[in-house]
Amino acid sequence: MNYLVAVLSDRIQAEEAYSALEKEGLPMENVAILGRGYQSADEYGLIDPQEEAGKLAKLMSSWLIPFGFAAGFIFSLITGLNTFAWAGEIGNHVIGGLLGAIAGAMGSFFVGGGVGLIVGGGDALPYRNRLNAGKYLVVVKGSETLTRRATSILRQFDPENIQGYSDLRE
Repeated sequence: MNYLVAVLSDRIQAEEAYSALEKEGLPMENVAILGRGYQSADEYGLIDPQEEAGKLAKLMSSWLIPFGFAAGFIFSLITGLNTFAWAGEIGNHVIGGLLGAIAGAMGSFFVGGGVGLIVGGGDALPYRNRLNAGKYLVVVKGSETLTRRATSILRQFDPENIQGYSDLRE
């Protein structure tokens, strides 16, 4: 599936572009307007990078926390450190494991969440920001031929940005 996203400055321009696409015979079930009074980014399915970052952090914590505990426990066991004399030998190893688990949780939060914010959204965040600024998006999805036709039609409206995408997952 191919996508074409055009950023237009106001509602009138977006409606004119939509009408031009309709006049040229494009299937209107493949065309959408996003913005105030039309579909929102969430309704259309535009990925929220913060939500994706949270999912990635949770996924990473599911294996980093147990791994951190095991690594901390084994490190304490191998080195024989007696850092907390009051805890005894086993207690020291358990505390080492707990400190390793805390390190794993921090790693999943900072790396999983941070990378998810930077990488997870792709171009979704700039598009969301433009929608929040009062701009409108005209999105066309379909075959490569359809998106090429739509590109030539939408260029007439001098969009702020026009970008094509291919979804390789489908």
